[in-house]
Amino acid sequence: MVEHQNADDGGSIVLAATPIGNLGDASPRLQELLASADVIAAEDTRRLHKLLHALNISTSARVLSYHEHNEAARTTGLLEEVRAGKTLLMVTDAGMPAVSDPGFRLVEAAVAQSLTVTAVPGPSAVTTALALSGLPTDRFCFEGFLPRKSGERATRLKELAHERRTMVFFEAPHRLEAMLAALQARFGPDRKAAVARELTKLHEQVVRASVAELLDWAGSGQVRGEIAVVVAGADDAPPARAVDHVEAVNELISGGARMKDAVGTVAEEAVVSKRELYGAVLAARQD
Repeated sequence: MVEHQNADDGGSIVLAATPIGNLGDASPRLQELLASADVIAAEDTRRLHKLLHALNISTSARVLSYHEHNEAARTTGLLEEVRAGKTLLMVTDAGMPAVSDPGFRLVEAAVAQSLTVTAVPGPSAVTTALALSGLPTDRFCFEGFLPRKSGERATRLKELAHERRTMVFFEAPHRLEAMLAALQARFGPDRKAAVARELTKLHEQVVRASVAELLDWAGSGQVRGEIAVVVAGADDAPPARAVDHVEAVNELISGGARMKDAVGTVAEEAVVSKRELYGAVLAARQD
């Protein structure tokens, strides 16, 4: 079924991008809505009030918190406000709501009820980091934060091993070194990348180098602030074929490894199907 929304059907939800660092990036439209909205749903109400104070804005809006821990409980009530004709402004701590921030659940529910959802475009760490990276920008994908657990992180990166688009990630400073080590293990030490930190702020920094060089740089333990990591896509080489790795399996078997273990090890490193590699080894023996 095709979903329609009509801006004249009462209230609306406005997703508003807030500055990611420099307050001068707060658009006039954002400031107008902060002053005039009926309800403001904020990821952190304390940060919202600091923003209002910094911009010298007074608002009569009812301010509510809306974050990952209460969005399920708050969504229904906020939609009722919109159905009653209210203008609901959704803001997060920085950047665009619903993009690696609270807001998606609200939009999803509003769309299902054919309520009006619009946006105030503005600052974005994703596109800012991409533009400054020096890497191709014609095709890219945003991967958000990688899983914290090493096994889950390795699995995600395995899925991205042959991704040809430039990739943009977010990462916490205390996990940056582990992330770069995982990137090196899966993508190789020579893959080009960039680490962008404190974008639009006084100490903005963009470091462009190979993954191995960035890992050495991050090893100092002095990297601080909000971080985005941009990674070049894979070369245009065709995906690995299982048959190309039969010899590597046989070498491990010659060294004493069981066939099943050897296939598993090589398949993991080469990012090929275990089943296909096992079959290729058997076929080679029959030949």
